[in-house]
Amino acid sequence: MDQPLPAFPRSLFVFSVLYGGMVCIAGVLGVKQVALGPLAVEAGIFGFLLLVVLSSAIAELHGQKTATFLVRLGFIPLLVSAALIHLVLALPHDPGMYPPAVNAFPVVVGQSSRMMIAGLISYGISQTLNVLIFSKLSGQVGSGEGKLVWLRGMIASIISQIIDTILFITISFLGERPIIALMEGQMLTKVILSIVLVPFMITFFVKLGRRLDRA
Repeated sequence: MDQPLPAFPRSLFVFSVLYGGMVCIAGVLGVKQVALGPLAVEAGIFGFLLLVVLSSAIAELHGQKTATFLVRLGFIPLLVSAALIHLVLALPHDPGMYPPAVNAFPVVVGQSSRMMIAGLISYGISQTLNVLIFSKLSGQVGSGEGKLVWLRGMIASIISQIIDTILFITISFLGERPIIALMEGQMLTKVILSIVLVPFMITFFVKLGRRLDRA
């Protein structure tokens, strides 16, 4: 006789699956630099903004401990995908492989060990900080469930994205190239995107989560 499945909130399941996918794809998207008017930023920021929004939404719906645990679980797909990338890069390519892809593939998915370490450190600290700030603000900015979730999410995103930029660029490039100008441009873009996009995104995901859990 089949045992009943344990109760598990639908929103937590759906958001966790999406979170794991964003953890893996954000680094790949970062290979491309996109121009947003006068601003230039690595495309991976869109994936990381989704990570910020999802972790904040889960903190709002299911508590800080659950969201922090999800952030820690995010290291699993990060490490597994990094190991698989190194394995695939080490294997010889098929002689019949599309020639331009032979040289393009390592450029798209390959990263130095220093950048991978930088990514792991900046991810763990910035995402944990995002959840912490978002949760602490719930008692400071608009007490009560769901109050000013857009503002709390925006503030947490701005601070965590600044920390993420400082850590990643410092660990990746310190001693190899000037980093101050690079930091300034990335920070400015991330702050603007956090102000413009995060309030709408987190409001949407919190409402979606509540609807999923009521279904």
